[in-house]
Amino acid sequence: MKRIMITGILSLTTFLFATGQTKMIPSLNNQKKEKMDTTILKNTIVKKAIDALQAADRQTWFSMFTIEAELYDDGNKMDFKTFFDIGHERFTSIDKVENNGLNVYGKFHSDKWGDFKTYFRFHINDKDKIERLDVGQADY
Repeated sequence: MKRIMITGILSLTTFLFATGQTKMIPSLNNQKKEKMDTTILKNTIVKKAIDALQAADRQTWFSMFTIEAELYDDGNKMDFKTFFDIGHERFTSIDKVENNGLNVYGKFHSDKWGDFKTYFRFHINDKDKIERLDVGQADY
């Protein structure tokens, strides 16, 4: 009889502890996704490009550039298409904008390199396409 009682108490205790537990890992579906405010960007071409980058919209992002667009990363020429195929790069904040909206400074996240301050300097041709983009780590 003692054995049955002890087994019953242990089973009941285990059941109560197990059903009272809650998951400590939040569901990605329940997390609030906030869109970063890009209204500070007054150059419509730059804004559309940054909005596409933020949304990981490859089609719109690449459509903003000329076929032979050049990319320079801290002064080093890079392959434009390969560079932006690395992962989901995005600004986490836009801290300042200069040069009629062509130079954008802010905090940036790269799936490969982590978080850092950056600059994006856009060069737009007379057909409203971005022909060159200079990016790099910023000190501001």
